Amino acid sequence: MAGDDGLLDDIAAAVAARRDATVRLLTDLVSEPSTLGNERGVQDRMEAEFRSMGLAIDRFEPDPAALAGHPGLSPPVLDSYAGRDNVVGIHRPAEATGRPLIFNGHVDVVPPGPDALWTTPPFAPSIRDGRMYGRGAGDMKSGIAAYCTAFAALADLGLQPAAPVYLQSVIEEECTGNGALACVHRGYRADAAIIPEPFDQTLLVGQLGVLWLTVDVVGKPAHVLDTSAGVNAIEAAYALFGALRGLEEAWNAPAARHPLYRDHPHPVNFNLGRIRGGDWPSSVPAAASMDIRVGFQPGVSVAEARRAVEERIGEAAQTLPALRGAGVAISYRGFHAEPCVMDPSGAMMEALARVHLDVTGDPVRLLASTATTDARFFALYGDTPVTCYGPVGGGYHGVDEWVSIDSMIEVAAVLAVFMARWCGVEKRV
Repeated sequence: MAGDDGLLDDIAAAVAARRDATVRLLTDLVSEPSTLGNERGVQDRMEAEFRSMGLAIDRFEPDPAALAGHPGLSPPVLDSYAGRDNVVGIHRPAEATGRPLIFNGHVDVVPPGPDALWTTPPFAPSIRDGRMYGRGAGDMKSGIAAYCTAFAALADLGLQPAAPVYLQSVIEEECTGNGALACVHRGYRADAAIIPEPFDQTLLVGQLGVLWLTVDVVGKPAHVLDTSAGVNAIEAAYALFGALRGLEEAWNAPAARHPLYRDHPHPVNFNLGRIRGGDWPSSVPAAASMDIRVGFQPGVSVAEARRAVEERIGEAAQTLPALRGAGVAISYRGFHAEPCVMDPSGAMMEALARVHLDVTGDPVRLLASTATTDARFFALYGDTPVTCYGPVGGGYHGVDEWVSIDSMIEVAAVLAVFMARWCGVEKRV
């Protein structure tokens, strides 16, 4: 490991010595099926881990009433946050001489889909060929395990950060981001924030905006002996989504590209993620409902994206033959996520890039993501320079999700060295 900091080799060795403990922690986290609304078990495990590290605990539920009117708030997908906590581990130095730091990670995971498609059960983590497999192994419980190991490795050396450090374990990154927003609203600020999302050890410099919407279509039921007597709500719904595909194509046109996405083959994606409709094979379906994800580029606001989508749906409802006689209604739950960009020349980004080089021997690559992350809250509303930097993995939101254990350990070393340099160190109290 190259570099001019005498702690580099010591930190790397301390992180390496914690490899088995890091894998055990990740195994515990992946074993918790922390899908939406089921986060309590994994957050109990995170609280226990933070306490074992000597951190003070701040455990709290996001409060939609307190967040009402905040520009970053997304309409909740579930009706209640009762028992669905964020957990923050707080380090306070003996003497604050360095720069404060936030590590943030989300414990919620998306549904795994049919177990039969997985090589091994999604919540029974397994290790094969240097990879851990399981839902959430990559996205992003490995990142949380990495930042815990980074902090613990300094403690193993008899050191602690000489600045406040906040280790945030949040809910709902996968559907609203309201967990991270609640941390920002609660007053957590620092001179840097790092989210170890599994972006192959790149530095995040931009991300798309994301909007979720539900489109309900009401048709007219009829017996299939004369389908012309009815209005097929499912066919009407598909026709509406086809019209939205035209908007997706327009937003991917070269002239519509933000510079960060100029060379990307297809940055903006609309996804028909769920459809429900009909009640009998021999009846023309009277109702259908679609849940849709819409991406949009920096430079387009949530309000502008909503307006464009609503206009396109309204035009289609008036002009498409499949919609003749159908009723259409739009509602919103979930992401109202603004896009954002990060300055790669900022002090935090340059410092993290240097640490990556010193630890890995390779220059860091920059990433403009075609998804959203919780980084937007720190960048847009938290007055905190932020990026994502996390391990190599794959299969996110699919089957056989995995993370490279070697990469997770290397990320932990990078985070530990960055913390030592950014915050400074003092003798552990």
